Amino acid sequence: MEKTIKSIATNFGIYLGAILAAITVIAYATNLEILTEWWLGIGLFVMIIVFGIISISKSKHALGGYISFKEAFTAYFVTVLIGIVISSLVSIIIFNFIDPEAAITLKELVIEKSIEMMRGFNAPEESIAEALSQMEEAPSQYAIGNVIQSLLIQLVIYSVIGLIISLIMKKTNEDL
Repeated sequence: MEKTIKSIATNFGIYLGAILAAITVIAYATNLEILTEWWLGIGLFVMIIVFGIISISKSKHALGGYISFKEAFTAYFVTVLIGIVISSLVSIIIFNFIDPEAAITLKELVIEKSIEMMRGFNAPEESIAEALSQMEEAPSQYAIGNVIQSLLIQLVIYSVIGLIISLIMKKTNEDL
C-alpha cells in the first residue's frame, strides 16, 4: 500500500513540477514582468496546495476510502516536494546558466514594483530610499543559494498547511 501512495504522489509531483516549470518558461519567453505579479504568486500557491489535496484524495481512493494521517501527509509532502524541486531546478538553470541577464532584469522589475507599492501606501521617501538601497545591494533571488533557501522556506510553509489538510482528510477504518 505504501508503494501505491508514493507512486501516486510521485506522479502528481511530476505533473505539478512540469506545470510550474512550464509557467516559468512561458513567462521567461514572453514577458518577464509576469513573474513579478502578485496574482501569479497567489495562483501558484493555491495550485501547489490543490495538487497536494488531489494527491491525498487519489491515495485515499486507492486505499479503499481510508487513509491514515501519516499516509495522507506522505502523499501531500511527496507531491509538493517533487513539484517545487523541479520548479526550482528550472529557475536555477534559466536564470543562472541560460540567461543570467534575465535575473538582473527581474530584480530591477521587482525593485520598481516595490517602490511603486510603497508610494501607493504613502510611505515616507526616506523609507523608500532605504528600502531601495537594501534591495539593490541584495543578491539576486535566483542565485543558487537563495533558490535553495527559498525552497526550504516553502517546504516548511507547505508542510504546515499539509499537516492541517492531512488531519482534515484522514479517515480511519473503524472495523479494524
